Amino acid sequence: MRIALYHNLPSGGAKRTLTEATKRLAANHHIDVFTLGSANHEFADVRPFVSAHHIFPFQPRQLFESPFGRLNQLVRLLDLKTLTKVTRKIAAAIDRGGYDVVLAHPCRFEKSPSILTFAQTPTVYYCHEPLRHLYEPAPFRPYDDVASARRQWLNRIDPLPPLYFNTLKQIDRRNTRNADTVLVNSEFIRASVRQIYGVEATVSYHGIDADEFHPMALEKQNFVLSVGSLTPLKGYDFLIESMAKLPAAGRPTLVIVSNFQNPPEKQFLQQLAEKLNVAVDFLTNISDAALVELYNRARVAVYAPLREPFGLVPLEAMACGTPVVAVREGGIPETVIHGYTGTLVPRDAAQFADAITALLENPAMAAEYGRNGRAHVLENWTWERAAHTLETHLAATCRAKADIAMV
Repeated sequence: MRIALYHNLPSGGAKRTLTEATKRLAANHHIDVFTLGSANHEFADVRPFVSAHHIFPFQPRQLFESPFGRLNQLVRLLDLKTLTKVTRKIAAAIDRGGYDVVLAHPCRFEKSPSILTFAQTPTVYYCHEPLRHLYEPAPFRPYDDVASARRQWLNRIDPLPPLYFNTLKQIDRRNTRNADTVLVNSEFIRASVRQIYGVEATVSYHGIDADEFHPMALEKQNFVLSVGSLTPLKGYDFLIESMAKLPAAGRPTLVIVSNFQNPPEKQFLQQLAEKLNVAVDFLTNISDAALVELYNRARVAVYAPLREPFGLVPLEAMACGTPVVAVREGGIPETVIHGYTGTLVPRDAAQFADAITALLENPAMAAEYGRNGRAHVLENWTWERAAHTLETHLAATCRAKADIAMV
C-alpha cells in the first residue's frame, strides 16, 4: 500500500505509538508523511522510517497575556480558520499523490483533523481519545477555585469562549464522522466514540516494544513507580492518599516520572504529600534507558488516572516483569489481568493501599505476577502484532472504498 500519514501530535505517549507503528508498517509499505510546521518533529521522530516528509507552513498565533487573555479565544478561532485553508492544501496534495489510504492521527488544534473531511482518498482516523475537556468534568483543584469562579462569571457575558468551544466541537464532530474508518485503542474508547460522535469505531490495540522494555534482574528498591504527565487527570493525588494509608514504618517512596509537569499541579501534590507524610520523588525528562531501569527496580508499578483511554504504563511495567496495582477504570482492565499480572481495584484509597501492601509483603506473589506480565505482553501486546492488525484495517478500508466506487 501507498500510505499518506498525517499527524500533528504533541510530545507524549500517542506520538510514541505513532512512531512504533510507522516503523513496522514501513517494512512492507510505502509511507509519506504530511504534517505541519508547528509539529514536534524531533520527539519520537518518524522521519527515519518514511519515504518522504512533507511539511506545510502553519504556526499558531501568539497569545495575549493578562489582562488581555480573554481575547485568546478569538486568536484560536482565527487559527482554526487558517488551519482549514492549510488542510485543504494538504488534502489536495494527498489526492494528487495517488495514495491508497490516509492514516490520520489527532491534531493538537482541531483534535480530529480536517484532512478527514477534505481528502477524497480513503481515510482512516486513529482516535486516541475524544476531545475530553469538552465532554468530561475536570477534577477539582484548589488552585483553580478563585480563578474558575471569576472565569465562570466572565464567561456568562463573554461570547468568545462558547463561540470557540462550539466551533471546535463542530469541527471535531464533523471530521470524525467523515472518516471512512475510525480506529480506537480500547473498547472503553470505542464506547465513548459511539456515545459522543455516533460513530461505530473498531479497536486496534497499541503494542509494546518488548525488547526495549525488558527484565534486567536488578535488585528491587523500596519505591513504587507511576509514570505519566503531571496533570490532574493522572490521579496522583489519589496515589498519595493511598500511600498515606500504608504503615509509616518502611513505607516506600512514590516515584513519579513525567515528560510534562504542570507547575501548579506539582505544587499541589507536594503540599498534599507533605501534609500526609508521604515521600514523593518527581522526575522529569529522563531517558528511556533510565525509565526501563526504574521499572525494573520498582517493587510495584501503581497507576490511577481518571478514565484513562488505554494506558501504556501497565504494559511497560509488565514487559519489565514488574507487578501492577491499578484502578479498574477506562481501558486499564483490557491490559491488566486481575490476580495474574497485577491487581485491579475500585477508586478507593484504602483498597488501593491494601493491594499495594499485599504485593509488598509477598515478594513471591509479586515475582509471579511479574513473570506472568512479561509472558502476557510477549503473547498479546507486541508491536508486531499491533502493526499487523493496523495493516489489516488499512487494507480493509481501501477495499471497501474501491467496492463502493464500483457500484
